[in-house]
Amino acid sequence: MTTSPVVVLSLLLVVASSTAGSAPGPTENRPADLTTADPALINTCLITNHLPELTNFYERILQITPHKSGEDYVEFRTTAGTLALFSAAAQEKYIPGSATAAQNRSAILEFRVANVDAEYTRLHDVVKSWVKGPTTQPWGTRSIYFRDLDGNLVDFFMPLRPQS
Repeated sequence: MTTSPVVVLSLLLVVASSTAGSAPGPTENRPADLTTADPALINTCLITNHLPELTNFYERILQITPHKSGEDYVEFRTTAGTLALFSAAAQEKYIPGSATAAQNRSAILEFRVANVDAEYTRLHDVVKSWVKGPTTQPWGTRSIYFRDLDGNLVDFFMPLRPQS
């Protein structure tokens, strides 16, 4: 299977991380002994001024029940890692000046799905900002691209089976 440079970035991009001891984070995915573990990107945290709206958006597109920790933090736990949402006000309280909500234009949240075309049909009325409809990419995936409510670029993709 061919992997694109974008897919290497994969599901968990670095937008802004608030897990440096300041905010609740996923624990079941963390190695027991952090002193000998290889680095593993397991959590991506989006800082937002619209936590309830963004939570609803990702719950609808991912079809995953969010895990909430207080009023400021939400996690969507996938089989590969966790997408977290954290309120900008709380981020400012814990780590002042460290992040600005809705300012990312350089990373992509990528989610592998079973059927891109079916997802496009399902999400057509949910997504308000479509970037690119179902397209077969030169690196061997089929993708749809859209933006979440904060403008973050999201890619739902599926690897294509090698053709004989």
